Amino acid sequence: MPVRILIANRGEIAIRIARSVRELGYIPLGIYTDADKASLHRQYVEEDYKVSSYLDTESILRAAEELGADAIHPGYGFLSENPGFAKSVTDKGFIFIGPSPDSMRLAGDKIGAKEKAREIGISTLPWSPVDDPKDLVEFARSYGYPVVLKAAGGGGGIGIRVVDSDSEAERLFEQAREEAKNAFGDPRLYAEPYIERAKHVEVQVLGDGDTIIHLYERDCSIQRRHQKILEEAPAPLLTRRERKTLLSDAVELMNSIKYSSAGTVEFIYDIIRRKHYFMEINARLQVEHTVTEMITGIDIVKEQIRIAIDGALSLKQKDVKIRGHAIEARINAENPITLLPSPGVVREYREPSGPGIRVDSGVTRGREIVPDYNPLVAKLVVWGSSREEALKRLSRALSEYVITGIQTNIPLIRAIVEHPLFIKGNYTTEFLSKAWNDIVGRIRERELLHSAIALALIQKEGKKARSLLVSSTVYTNYINGLLDTRIAAIKRKAWVYWITLRRRVSRGRRR
Repeated sequence: MPVRILIANRGEIAIRIARSVRELGYIPLGIYTDADKASLHRQYVEEDYKVSSYLDTESILRAAEELGADAIHPGYGFLSENPGFAKSVTDKGFIFIGPSPDSMRLAGDKIGAKEKAREIGISTLPWSPVDDPKDLVEFARSYGYPVVLKAAGGGGGIGIRVVDSDSEAERLFEQAREEAKNAFGDPRLYAEPYIERAKHVEVQVLGDGDTIIHLYERDCSIQRRHQKILEEAPAPLLTRRERKTLLSDAVELMNSIKYSSAGTVEFIYDIIRRKHYFMEINARLQVEHTVTEMITGIDIVKEQIRIAIDGALSLKQKDVKIRGHAIEARINAENPITLLPSPGVVREYREPSGPGIRVDSGVTRGREIVPDYNPLVAKLVVWGSSREEALKRLSRALSEYVITGIQTNIPLIRAIVEHPLFIKGNYTTEFLSKAWNDIVGRIRERELLHSAIALALIQKEGKKARSLLVSSTVYTNYINGLLDTRIAAIKRKAWVYWITLRRRVSRGRRR
């Protein structure tokens, strides 16, 4: 009988896993909540079962029993890095598609992972557990400001605060501790020096407990609020020697803990000193695994499943080749400037396509983006034979992407991709905060142009404007927002620009 695999997740990642499960000849099973009754991922599984929450271990295990599952894949987020969940799965007799509870426990403890790295000679930044604001101030006086507070019991950008002075210490310490406690049930924090001119570089690995291989590295430095929004592979600027050392350190660390499954070793790379420092391990499938798949041609989810079921890697390091360049953009349902979530019903949905373009999406036209979960709508991944080609392809794909009824961060992604610093590749984790005014200016300039175009169509067609906008090639993410605004408001916003355009056109005709 084919192996039956329960996907304990939702949205685009549930669909992505289900596709690989089917291609392996296995049967994908799913779960959903009341909020996800109409979710697209339900259409990609053979059977599914309603659960109270994607965080309810008992409910998920009951679903696995009822559906006759043999194995459970947690995806990313939710319970994917919870060693208690992994142990409960195996205790019930199911195969857990992920690392062992012990490996997950060590990886999840950021302080323990740093100690392990230092023990085997891998560079780390100085760090210290901090139990109160006084400890934080003392650490900062030893190493200098700025310093960064991080959660010891989890990652994903949660519980991070950059502290610039003594006066901020108490407030930011309390914020970080509360956030870490709520997210991970673990209020422990540690401090380390904050490197302002740094890249966030991570290495994708696969292991079976005996052998570890790498799938090269990716640059994840474009972040907002410590959350990644753009990733590319391989990382620009690294020399061949720097890449070799980075990859070797990642493999050695994962070998030392006998890691099994897909995982990621993350580093801070100081672009001034040209030196990398171990940061943390992510013992799960990463959101950005797709960008690595594009340059290696390896289906990481299939390899995860093979390792869990067969107990061994199907690949050797010599089988992994790097080809071309890939960039991934996370398309979120959020205002591109305020970054606030934008739930709602997707009215129109049209994905870009063509050579070298992949879209992993969890929505279609008419589907609702609910406010209960992460606002990720889709991952747009492009491949090119060179970074220059990949950049051009990404710009083209973003211009083709149509999502209406909700706001998305597509205007933000476009402004980033067109920015000279990003094009050069020497950007750092500080890119958005340093270039924010310029980025916002680029977004608003495009908004102004779209407003003028919308006004021109309204002036010309009157009542037919709505249908004309829908069929127009300039119908974009922003123009959709205009459709939900009173016509008078559109005119107020665009009038000056419209008059300027009309005068220019008139001068051109007279000439």
